Amino acid sequence: MPADIPPFPPGQDPDQTISYRTPRPQPPNDAHTRQWPYPEELGPTVAPPAAPAKRGRGWIIALVAAVLVGVVGGGGVWAASMLSGGGTQPHEVLPGNAVAYVRLDLDPAANQKIALFNIARKFSATKESFAGDDPRKALFETMRKDAGEFTELDYAKDVEPWLGDRIGAAVLPPAQDGAEPGMVVAVQVKDEEAALAGIAKLDSTPERTKTGVAFREGYAIIADTQEEADRYARATPLSENERFTGDLDALGEPGVLSFWADLGAIAKVAGTEQDPDTMDLVRNARFTGALRFGDDYAELTGFARGMDVKTTETEPVKLGELPATTAGAAGISGLGDIVRDQWAKLQKAADAAGSGGRSLTESGAEYGLTLPDDLVTLLGKSITVAVDGEGLNGDQPNGGVVLRTDPAKAREVLAKLEASAAGSGVAPQLVKVDGDGKLVVATSQDYANKLSGQGTLADSETFQLAMPGAEDATFGLYADLDKIESLYLDGLRGEERANAEVLRAVGLSGRASADNAGFTLRVLFN
Repeated sequence: MPADIPPFPPGQDPDQTISYRTPRPQPPNDAHTRQWPYPEELGPTVAPPAAPAKRGRGWIIALVAAVLVGVVGGGGVWAASMLSGGGTQPHEVLPGNAVAYVRLDLDPAANQKIALFNIARKFSATKESFAGDDPRKALFETMRKDAGEFTELDYAKDVEPWLGDRIGAAVLPPAQDGAEPGMVVAVQVKDEEAALAGIAKLDSTPERTKTGVAFREGYAIIADTQEEADRYARATPLSENERFTGDLDALGEPGVLSFWADLGAIAKVAGTEQDPDTMDLVRNARFTGALRFGDDYAELTGFARGMDVKTTETEPVKLGELPATTAGAAGISGLGDIVRDQWAKLQKAADAAGSGGRSLTESGAEYGLTLPDDLVTLLGKSITVAVDGEGLNGDQPNGGVVLRTDPAKAREVLAKLEASAAGSGVAPQLVKVDGDGKLVVATSQDYANKLSGQGTLADSETFQLAMPGAEDATFGLYADLDKIESLYLDGLRGEERANAEVLRAVGLSGRASADNAGFTLRVLFN
């Protein structure tokens, strides 16, 4: 489902020509009156497994549950007639000079709806909510309950008759120097007259400053003033901004939630032009991303393109070469080059932050290190930290570090650190094993030997699903939650334990190069 990190060709400036599109009445749409089907009406459901017991992952559960409830809380799978996910998107009606844009779609593509439904059915926090209610109502009621908003309104009478399934918001450049950035919201509507009345009831501002509302292609364009709303409704849309559309095409499936930002334009608004180094870095940069779902995972993916970073190409971090028994790992490549190339700036930043009058070089000398050379040697081409699933409950778990660097030089640097540690009375017992272009440092001889060989973690189905593009990733983080559940599961009971059992793994993989960077964060479910 996630698109590969794109080649990021530079975009072109958007066409600023203003065109006017006459608002037109929207025909009645019976599809907006929903009768939610049972999952069997849409095909086989992925039933939650009986689950061998698993533990603690509380913050992940809270995050996933919040997304599931917040995005579609209270709604089952959309009616079969609504599975296309087609129609006008907010970026087709919002102004093309936007510097940032976010979209929430309660009518995404069919694969997103079904995947989200099946995942939500796995958690007790969301399982009962998916019983047949309108997801828009769930959002409205959540706002009413949590924020104390709209307490005098009745959803069925004041909101449901006009509210559509999509909403988008855009941040606009200030109208003049020194002014605040503008904000405009596009809400999909089914009935313009009912929408005007409903929005008026939602508007709590004084009569003299009532919110402005205009209509464009089935959306209410909402702004601070009527003059602004009318102007935004006539503007060339964001869908004709070539930089935006190029980034959106590269993103692929936009999922339930998507976002875009012109980092260079935002930097100008923030006054970053006074910092030439930062401005050079982001002048043509944009960031694009999406929240989307697969059969057994939730995914947040994003990429930046158009950056101007003067760095050498880095090789993959190769987490897939770790042992198949790996429970968790994190790795990054290219840090050695970054430290060497950016040492002067790092020193300057450290001085600005305050270092007791000592430079980084002087601080390193206290530990017997010659900086930056020794640090560059240790970081090398890449550094990977790993913990094994075997022996995890023992007195000394199997952990280690793989340094892809010159083994002999790295041993010399480590000897300096060990001598310094011995002098302070702290001397950890670590085992070192040379490999092919790497040095392995581990807590035991057996695990050091294991790490120094060619592992087969890449063959694991869990790893493959959690780490898309791992073979080319220059940074990554992986945790097989099923392998570490013994560390926390016994402390959980009831629903909390059952929810924890659903979580299978977490993976973060991505690649950074001279002018672009991309990542994918996935949470897998049993």
